[in-house]
Amino acid sequence: MSKDRVAIVILNYNGREHLQTFLPSVLENTPEAMEVHIADNGSTDDSIRILENDFPRVIVHKLPENYGFAEGYNQALKNIESDYYVILNSDVRVTEGWILPIINLLKSDNSIAAVQPKIRSEEVPDSFEYAGAAGGLMDKYGFTFCRGRVFDDLEKDHGQYDTAQEITWASGAALFIRADLFHEFGGFDGDYFAHMEEIDLCWRMRRAGYKIMVEPTSIVYHLGGGTLNYQSSRKTFLNFRNLYATLLKNLSGGKAFWLILARLIIDAGAALLYLSKKRPDLVWAIARAHWAFFMNIPKILKKRKAGKILVEKLRIGPPNQTAIYPGSIVKEYYFSGQKTYNELKHVKN
Repeated sequence: MSKDRVAIVILNYNGREHLQTFLPSVLENTPEAMEVHIADNGSTDDSIRILENDFPRVIVHKLPENYGFAEGYNQALKNIESDYYVILNSDVRVTEGWILPIINLLKSDNSIAAVQPKIRSEEVPDSFEYAGAAGGLMDKYGFTFCRGRVFDDLEKDHGQYDTAQEITWASGAALFIRADLFHEFGGFDGDYFAHMEEIDLCWRMRRAGYKIMVEPTSIVYHLGGGTLNYQSSRKTFLNFRNLYATLLKNLSGGKAFWLILARLIIDAGAALLYLSKKRPDLVWAIARAHWAFFMNIPKILKKRKAGKILVEKLRIGPPNQTAIYPGSIVKEYYFSGQKTYNELKHVKN
């Protein structure tokens, strides 16, 4: 273990309280031989002072402005040499032994590019947390969900997902990734600002034949919504806009066209649902997301072309289609009443 360089990297933006609350658990449960980095995204609070006075072990990287989650990590990781990066949200509490099981899994198979731990809720510790739960998945229409979380339904964790397995995407709240692959695949798409950048990166790696895994023997607790509340219009805008970009960048031309068309129709239903819940702000966020996507299609197509060349250059096998749910999560959830992953995976399609 001592020969493997592991760097824990936490992005901070005006997160003084999160640092004081959650950073002690990281330092306590991370071996001294491993570096703990804080990349500060141009904070205007006294985060830097707190780090320098109270956490001398931490290596601080001062970024000149708030680049957002995606580009903030791109900028910070340029200057951090390691074998493995642990991209960790500032509102995550880690537990004893959280690192070794995942590093051992990565070392066991060179085709594993990234791994996430099991993510429970800090506020409701016996439940899974929204952003990742026990592994990220996607259905054939591009809707994301998790083992332990389908839409807004969060399951209690009673060991039902305690096996390591392949997943579609690993949560950016606690993402273990091979450092060389992060850089070779171009890192996160900085234009995303925040949300879905880890899904896009995981998809690129899977297109080149790599695996994404979850290792539930490693457990962390995530507060969630620390930067953007899960029900905020800003988050809704970013999720919808970035999802369309992700589909266009990673799907074949014909499939991308039909899937984006299908998603636009489904989004109309989502807008009606938000109207029924008296959330016109979220309806407006969806409309703005659609507009932003269509206005940026030429730029996204350039990224699509560059990404295709990169994936072919780095390919180790055929595209990895494991963990793509073959049905419609919307249909099963809203019309068939199947609310958990274990119910969904037994549906015949």
